[in-house]
Amino acid sequence: MIGETVVGNGDRAWEYYRKICPSYLEEISDLHKTEPYVYAQMIAGKDAFKPGEAKNSWLTGTASWNFYAITQYILGIRPDFDGLLIDPCIPSSWKGFEATRKFRGATYLIEVVNPDGKSKGVQKVTVDGKLHKSNLIPVFGDGKEHKVNIILG
Repeated sequence: MIGETVVGNGDRAWEYYRKICPSYLEEISDLHKTEPYVYAQMIAGKDAFKPGEAKNSWLTGTASWNFYAITQYILGIRPDFDGLLIDPCIPSSWKGFEATRKFRGATYLIEVVNPDGKSKGVQKVTVDGKLHKSNLIPVFGDGKEHKVNIILG
């Protein structure tokens, strides 16, 4: 997923996510014989004794890696030494999204708008209503909320 976002393919990154996300697999959760809301370490293949059965749920780092991939690469909200980098790579069908991120003593209210159905490419950034020259948002550290608007294009 991360690799696909690096090359700008939000549709494929989202497709990969949907293939392993437990909530998108609910209709086959009985086959897995595990909790329908957790990731499993593996799913037994067609040649296994019990094909389709999930193995080692709760014992995997998959959930944390997916959280990392989704928040920092698909939604593109990444902490950086100099601030908060916002560089989404979303499915082209998404019209945008909103997120709230607490970061170094401030709260960032982030709105991403995708008017042209692009997966990647920040066209315009405003912070607290003022045009900002990049998608690296500074560290405010003032305990306040800051509104960040991103337009893809």
